[in-house]
Amino acid sequence: MKKIILTVFLTVIFCPKITAQNIVKGTVVDSNSEKPIMGVSITLQSITVKTKANGTFIFENLSDGKFIVILKFKGYETQNFPIHLEEKTIDLGTILLYEDLSVEQDLSTITLTDDELNEDGNTADNISGLLQSSKDLYLRTAAFEFSSSFFKVRGLDSENALLLINGIEMNKIYSGRPQWSNWGGLNDATRNQEFSAGLAPSNFSFGGVLGATNINVRASEARPGGRISYASSNRSYQHRIMVTYSSGIIKNGWSYTVSASRRAGNEGFNEGTFYDANSFFMSVEKKTNAAHSINFTAIYTPNKRGKSSANTQEVYDLKGIQYNSYWGNQNGRMRNYRQKRIVEPIVMLNHYWTMNKSTTLNTNVAYQFGEVANSRIDYNGSKIDGAINGVPTIVSLGGANPDPTYYQKLPSYGLKKGYPNVYGMEKTFLKNGQLGWKNLYEGNSNPFNQGFSTYVLYDDRNDDKQLSVNSIFETEINENSTLNASIQYRRFSSHNFAKVLDLLGGNNYLDIDNFAATNDLKQNDVQHPNREVTVGDTFKYNYNLTSNILNGFVQTQFKYNKIDFYAAASISKTTHQREGYYQNGKFATANASLGKSEKPSFINYGFKSGATYKITGRHLVDINAGYVTKAPTLRNTFSNSRVNNNIVTNLTSEQIFSADASYILRSPIVQAKATAYYAKIKDATEVSFYYADGVGGSGSEYTAFVQEILTGIDKKYVGTELGIEAQVTATFKLKGAANIGQYTYDNNPTLTLKSEIDGFQFAPRASNLKNYKLAAGPQQAYSVGFEYRDPDYWWIGATMNFFANACVDVAPLTRTSNFNDNGGIPFNDYNPELAKQLLQQEKFDSYNVVNLVGGKSWKINNYYVSLFASISNLQNTKYKTGGFEQGRNANYRELRDDKALSSPIFGAKYWYGRGATYFLNVNFRF
Repeated sequence: MKKIILTVFLTVIFCPKITAQNIVKGTVVDSNSEKPIMGVSITLQSITVKTKANGTFIFENLSDGKFIVILKFKGYETQNFPIHLEEKTIDLGTILLYEDLSVEQDLSTITLTDDELNEDGNTADNISGLLQSSKDLYLRTAAFEFSSSFFKVRGLDSENALLLINGIEMNKIYSGRPQWSNWGGLNDATRNQEFSAGLAPSNFSFGGVLGATNINVRASEARPGGRISYASSNRSYQHRIMVTYSSGIIKNGWSYTVSASRRAGNEGFNEGTFYDANSFFMSVEKKTNAAHSINFTAIYTPNKRGKSSANTQEVYDLKGIQYNSYWGNQNGRMRNYRQKRIVEPIVMLNHYWTMNKSTTLNTNVAYQFGEVANSRIDYNGSKIDGAINGVPTIVSLGGANPDPTYYQKLPSYGLKKGYPNVYGMEKTFLKNGQLGWKNLYEGNSNPFNQGFSTYVLYDDRNDDKQLSVNSIFETEINENSTLNASIQYRRFSSHNFAKVLDLLGGNNYLDIDNFAATNDLKQNDVQHPNREVTVGDTFKYNYNLTSNILNGFVQTQFKYNKIDFYAAASISKTTHQREGYYQNGKFATANASLGKSEKPSFINYGFKSGATYKITGRHLVDINAGYVTKAPTLRNTFSNSRVNNNIVTNLTSEQIFSADASYILRSPIVQAKATAYYAKIKDATEVSFYYADGVGGSGSEYTAFVQEILTGIDKKYVGTELGIEAQVTATFKLKGAANIGQYTYDNNPTLTLKSEIDGFQFAPRASNLKNYKLAAGPQQAYSVGFEYRDPDYWWIGATMNFFANACVDVAPLTRTSNFNDNGGIPFNDYNPELAKQLLQQEKFDSYNVVNLVGGKSWKINNYYVSLFASISNLQNTKYKTGGFEQGRNANYRELRDDKALSSPIFGAKYWYGRGATYFLNVNFRF
């Protein structure tokens, strides 16, 4: 009886709480059309639901307390609503979602000279495109505000971020980096993106330490309707027109999206940088039944542009930051000899299988093929002038470097040599200072040449083919846990060769290396000696690179009221191989250059895990950690793939450890996230090429064209990130972001030099790089700004951005023992204090830029018109975004004598940021 009474008593006391039915509901509509939006993600108390076809949603059986309702949908501003639940129903009524006009910005425009990876320039790596889809406060600032300064998130290159389209990995196997121009100009078709920051779990892949972005181009999931837009800019292109239409799901389960655009300009911010790009996109999907759907996608984006040069400070002082040495006038027309052309179509087929209400299997096949070409001028011309004892006599035609900034044409060289008319050299450079096309044609038509060209324009070509096949599995084990897994195979083949484009007035060109010592060594292909080539012929080098990669991953995710956590593992096998089609005269022994190389193979793995602890609905703590190994890229596997089969000695996989911890605040007014991060890369390999003066033992007056191989490189990245925004009023928002990082070499890697010069000797030795800063853009970046959004559908915003602690990329060779000796004999005039000053890393000046953005939208009957405009670097600030020391001054005396000049001949080369630029976009939606 006592038990019964107690039970009744407790039931009476607690029954109201047990039976309380807290309910939250509402309807989401587009602010312009006032039509309901289906698929909006709404999160409350760690529960996420999506709106139905009529835009409605409902939460039931919620616990009491103060919470925030978060509404998210791609292409729209995120909405937050504070609520207080206490045994009641809350009807939020009709909620208007406002279109995010900031997505009209084209972050895929070229922002920096894209020098070939085999040159001595360390190309800065802009990854802003990977961050567009992020809703993270800090990362969106990095994408929209920091990217113009070539800022790298956490100092890491984009090869550490994975880019996928419909679940298929698109990073180029040769370099590991995504090539955005393969889908550039298709902003409307590719705006549906899912981004996982850092080590956070992705449903499609293991990802990289910088995260993963999946671009969803399924026709059935594109927003129905059409859009026509026009953009004008003075950055990379001048004009862009884009047309896109999506059908939505129509009868018989079909849906399709088509898109096309044209981007063009005679000149961007830098002189002579024309832009010529067309883009075409088609995606067709057929839903065969409730469980199966097939999607076909084709992307074709042929594009061509003129490149711009990195220059020494002497050149910039004389000609300004818009100067570009790669062009000259030919018959009154601007002609750039350094052009990049990319034509690499992509086709893919995706099968989506809903096995049951909690399990899906996505199987994909993609094939990418085409060509990448980088043009340049070769001035290694020679001719055959008879024979002696049956051996052809090769006569050099004496071609000089035609680049107007070649060091022997600049005033600094005249000063060093004591020329009497240095002022005349300066005046000549100021007046002309561009490539002399007329001089090249006149040189080739010289009767002495007998029809052989001294100069020739040619392409460095790589014709790539890549096949990708994968399956992605996802199942909801129960209401709290999910399992993701995938397996993927990729095969890559790259045919690399040089192709003659223009003989520049001559009749033929002798395919030899004129700098080699003897006739045998001069031959680019011993099997076809002294070959005469003409337009369209392959010459110089000819080989194929192949890679096979098999990988898989498995991941579990768990979500509970107070904690979410995950764990993932990956494994892969990678093989690389080179096959030479030419037998190079300097590597003529068996399999040294002709035929197949050895096939290095790498087994790699990765682990990562993390958790989010919800202290309350407003305060969260997020922690992630991971360890991965990564096979060396094709680019860093062979010491000089153009001429031989040699594999880098002691080649190993990279080891990467990364961890971060974040505090997240989500209050009705303030949203903030503060993160501390750490990353360590071990055993990295880098291969680069340049001319070096003062290399001990070169056997050619201590000057040689060398291949520099750095192995066992350790790098350390540590810092903090902060993103914050405050909704001060319903229309006015304050926002800010900051990164304080330190990215340094963490050891003294081994440096090896190779050269094609006969008898060249350079023993491997340590390069004392520890504690030098990595050239990763500004290591400190800050942004503060505001945004005003008027109820009458217009908005404006402004930010001030401050950048500091960016450094030049140091030359590893000058940090070896070669610097202080002369082929093993110490310099008798070596001054340690002066040497320390000479080797001090250059730090760029701090700077700030102001950016303005704004937009307006109109509804005209059933059509919508919107305008977006931005002005970057409003005050026209001049600033260096990056640069690299030239490796030419390889020892103490060379560097000392050069830096003693008022303008060093072989000083560092720099890139400058753009001055004031604009971007304007108008679009019509129907």
